[in-house]
Amino acid sequence: MDNSAVRNIFSQDGKVSYEDRCAVLGQKGLVVWFTGLSGSGKTTIACEVEKRLSDSGRAVYLLDGDRLRKGINADLGFSEEDRNENIRRAAEVAAMFREAGLIVLCSFISPYVNMRKYAAKRAGEGRFLEVYVKADIETCMQRDPKGLYKKGVDEFTGVTSPYEVPENPDLVVDTTVMTVEECTQMVFQKIAEMLEK
Repeated sequence: MDNSAVRNIFSQDGKVSYEDRCAVLGQKGLVVWFTGLSGSGKTTIACEVEKRLSDSGRAVYLLDGDRLRKGINADLGFSEEDRNENIRRAAEVAAMFREAGLIVLCSFISPYVNMRKYAAKRAGEGRFLEVYVKADIETCMQRDPKGLYKKGVDEFTGVTSPYEVPENPDLVVDTTVMTVEECTQMVFQKIAEMLEK
């Protein structure tokens, strides 16, 4: 990305601080980043976690990859460059929501390690939780909830395009051996622990 245009942009801080926003909500902001292959269960688990957090009185918002690709990222394709830009934009939105004091659940394949690291950096030290939703390609192809594997989509992650498995995720939930409820509980518990910090 050409940063020359950004040099002449100066942001102005408002009169409401991050601490002020957190005090209003009674919580600290947090970015929870679900990564995994298509069909691994990322969004299913994120939806369940969102409901549990909301039911427990937490301010939470789910950023889903498909939703962003229909809106903010509708101009992007699936080349490596466009995939990186997709995640860069998502990370920026998530960081802003986190600064507003929200718990942001992000469900994106996010195939490249470097962009997941970028998202973590933008979220801020100690305010990012990487959840690897693990499922092998065969299981994902059998599930195929969106019918994408059957369609033989070009540039498909895990098939014709790489997926770089997280090196040191904060949490791994293996949907080939765990139920949605078990995965949800693990993520919910980890979030609860992080919110105490």
